Parts: sequence; structure tokens; C-alpha cells
Amino acid sequence: MRRRREVSLPALHPRRILAAGSVLVLAVGPVAFAPAPGPATPTPATTTPATDLGTQLYLEQCASCHGPKGQGSQRGPSLIGVGPASVDFQLSTGRMPLSQEVPQAERRPPVFSAEEISALVGHVGSFGGGGPQIPRVAPGDIVSGRELFAANCAPCHGATGSGAVLTNGWIAPPLYDASAVQVAEALRVGPGLMPAFPSQVLTDRQVDDLTGYVRRLRSERLDQGGEPLGRLGPLAEGLLAWVVVLALLVGAVRWLGRRAGQ
Repeated sequence: MRRRREVSLPALHPRRILAAGSVLVLAVGPVAFAPAPGPATPTPATTTPATDLGTQLYLEQCASCHGPKGQGSQRGPSLIGVGPASVDFQLSTGRMPLSQEVPQAERRPPVFSAEEISALVGHVGSFGGGGPQIPRVAPGDIVSGRELFAANCAPCHGATGSGAVLTNGWIAPPLYDASAVQVAEALRVGPGLMPAFPSQVLTDRQVDDLTGYVRRLRSERLDQGGEPLGRLGPLAEGLLAWVVVLALLVGAVRWLGRRAGQ
């Protein structure tokens, strides 16, 4: 019989066993103890930015006449390069937007709020170009303003700022309801038939003087006596009174004549 050969295995050191066990834990541990994946976090939906207020108002109220890019059309002029002062004047005085086409837009209560007007001014400015900025009005000299008003404004708006009739059905409107900024804007822009007065013609100081004098006219609203009758003055009022009296006399005479003939 053959003798069974015993093979002895080398003894392992305790530290080697520990080291081997550590490797096993490091190798298996992350897999055995990894937390279960939770529900997927939903990706926030991409939101469309809110429509700009000026853009929205312009497309709704202005683009049909002035074009979507302010290029103008047969119904309205181009707004490219008109400047903030022109846009603010037309909107703050209620002359724009028009409800119907007319030769001359008249002053009305503004359709838009101050915030909306500011937004529209900014949007029209994005069309490009220059144009006068909205003026900053300071207190002016009344005496100088009166002289400037007499030389440049009274021939159309009247010595008292009451307005007058011009050619072809146009009118120079009364100035009593215009704010100081609106007066200064009109001087720089020249709306309608009114000529523009750039800084080369009237300095900022002279514009302040003019607006100060117009403000004085607004506070006084100088009447020439009696019932205004369109501010035509006492001569027209006296003439109207005589016409009424004569009409009453003629009526009385005719009535007495009929009574006498009966």
C-alpha cells in the first residue's frame, strides 16, 4: 500500500487574515450598503418670460398705424428717431392713440397710466435714432419768459395763452392745461404746425423761463372782463349785448303793433 502523502498548508498570519478581510469588506461594502436610488427629481419646466409691457401695449394700440417696428404706414408716420420727448408729449396729452383719423389730434385725458407711458417711451426708443429727450424743467425767470412768449408764442397762442384759429382748420390750442414738462416738450419737438425750438435757438434756461411764464398764465387765466365768450374780450361781449337788446326791442314793437291792429 502506498502511504498517503500529507501536504501541509502554510499558516496565515492573523494580520494577513485581517488584511484580507478588510479588502473583502472594501470590495463588497459599497455594493452591499449603497442606498437605494430615490425617485428622480423632476426637471423644472422652462418658462417663457413675461411679455414686455411696452411691447405688448405698442402691438395692441400703436402698431396698426405706425407699423410693428415703428416704420410707419399710410395711416401713421414713422416713429424711428422721434425721441422720448415726442412720444411722452403725445401720450401724456391724450393725443395718441387716436380712435379715428383726424387732421389734428386734440388734447384729451391720457389713455395710459404713467407707468404704461414710460414703458411705451422705452419701447419706441428701441427702434433706434435720436430725438429730443424728456426735458427736466427748473424754475425760470418770469420777466424773461414773458418777453420770449410775446416774441415766439403769442402770435399763435394769443397774448394770454388762450389759443387761436390757424389756417386749414388747424388751431393753436390753449396752454392752460399743459404741465411744465409738456410745454418744454412742445418747444423742443414742435408738434403739429408748431415749429421746433432746439437748443441752438432756445437754451435750456430760456425754456425754463418760458415754461415759468406759461405756468403763471395757467394760474391766472387772465380774462378781459365779463363772460369769456371764447375769450374774445369786452368789445365782442358788448356787441352781443346790444344785439340781444335790439332783438328784444324789435320783438316788443312788433307785439305792440299787433295788439294795436286788433
